[in-house]
Amino acid sequence: MTAVISLLLAAVAVAADQWIKWLVATQLQPVGSVTVIPGFLDFTYLENRGAAFGMLPDQRWFFIVVTGLITLLLIAGLFVYKKHNWLSLTASVLIIGGGIGNLIDRLLYGYVIDYIHVSFFPPIFNFADCCVTVGTVLLMLYILFFSDKKEGKRLTAKDPSSGGL
Repeated sequence: MTAVISLLLAAVAVAADQWIKWLVATQLQPVGSVTVIPGFLDFTYLENRGAAFGMLPDQRWFFIVVTGLITLLLIAGLFVYKKHNWLSLTASVLIIGGGIGNLIDRLLYGYVIDYIHVSFFPPIFNFADCCVTVGTVLLMLYILFFSDKKEGKRLTAKDPSSGGL
């Protein structure tokens, strides 16, 4: 049941991403850029034909295949992995939702619609990118600090069986 709820939440993230991109395409594209907070935040329409930061431009099918495979692995993990907690589930929801949001763009348009531009970070990005980035950081935190390491038990310095420090 948790896996199904997670997939429904990922679908909400996809819907939010696609709705925002529809607004950007219909309202922002004609004007190009709008300053929201002077010197800090602009919304700027950009058709990104590459990956993050525009790397590997015009590799549409490569990104479609890689995103599809990662998404399928994460969805399978929702059903197969039995030791999820809120952190791993949140990470999975965000990565799946963001990945599918950008996958839809690549399939429909051949590029991803980007629009968020903050002054201290030159690349322009979108909501789906934020989901994937935050989800990946959460997944790394889960793997490094919260997943079971040995026989379903996390070893700590106070645990005598860990050899103690």
